[in-house]
Amino acid sequence: MKIKEILPILEEMAPLAYAEDFDNVGLLVGNPEQEIKGILVCHDALENVIDEAIAKNCQLVVCFHPIIFSGLKKITGANYVERAVVKAIKNDLAIYAVHTALDNHRDGVNRILGEALGLENLKILIPKAQYIQKLITYAPAENAEQVRNALFDAGAGNIGNYENCSFNSKGIGTFMGNEHSDPQLGARFEFVEADEIKIEVTFEKHLESKILKALFANHPYEEVAYEIYALENRHQNIGLGMIGDLPQSMNELDFLKMVQTQMQTGAIRHSALIGKPIQCVAVLGGSGAFAISAAKKAQADAFVTSDLKYHNFYEAENQLLLADIGHFESERYTKNYIADFLMKKIPNFAIVLSEENTNPVKYL
Repeated sequence: MKIKEILPILEEMAPLAYAEDFDNVGLLVGNPEQEIKGILVCHDALENVIDEAIAKNCQLVVCFHPIIFSGLKKITGANYVERAVVKAIKNDLAIYAVHTALDNHRDGVNRILGEALGLENLKILIPKAQYIQKLITYAPAENAEQVRNALFDAGAGNIGNYENCSFNSKGIGTFMGNEHSDPQLGARFEFVEADEIKIEVTFEKHLESKILKALFANHPYEEVAYEIYALENRHQNIGLGMIGDLPQSMNELDFLKMVQTQMQTGAIRHSALIGKPIQCVAVLGGSGAFAISAAKKAQADAFVTSDLKYHNFYEAENQLLLADIGHFESERYTKNYIADFLMKKIPNFAIVLSEENTNPVKYL
């Protein structure tokens, strides 16, 4: 297979449009036209992982964290990032990163973490803002169904657990073509009044070009009237963190011990115990200090995340239990999810799960 044949599958798992603006996701190293025989899935594409990919005859490395995060002004092998990139290029290896594109997916990092802790009824903790758009267009009554179905096929009209959602209202459209026009109804310089249907659908903003292409291809008019608006609504199925419930409440110490066992962490740093039973739990894989206020607002009893600083623990304010389980540990099952997804999508292709432990943090 060529790398470009794998890219749509990876984007199905973790749409690049879901990534945060600060992130660097997608194909970081390599040529989309390159033929590959195997894919190595890892957490971090470090130099030792590149060596592993070479040894296992894998020409594409799919990693969670991007090895190139900020811009490289030179590539001399002076640090661990440059050494990994140099070795990949020398050996014709491609590197693809998913990071926050998978963080924000409803079936991604935070669902994996929540399910590892046995949480039920999971939902997004911080739904993604400024991601839903609305299309309004107008079509002749006899063509409205065709136009509407084309928009649905392009991805418009999905709201939560429902698809093919739209609002349709009847009205009168008017127009008059000039000497350069070729009207589908009436003739040049003729004032036309036509029965039209106003069609309204919402869509995820990364689908805009696909939806407009479908609109233009299926609308009968020479000039298509349409409007696109950015909505203030938050997307309930895309966003950072998750919140759910334990099947039964636990005391704080038992909860922390369970988390330590499930996430295989060497230690847990936590805020003061407040004698509160734990049942509603918020989780956010990776650095999650920014979400403490969201966890409190959602009335979580505990918030499991990583990379909390000294003063972050004060933010618990005796309202919830903060548990820092370590950055790597909070994302430890992600590479397994990626590998499983690829194996299901391309079952007759070599998908290899990296055996390298790239956690830079060690415990006594």
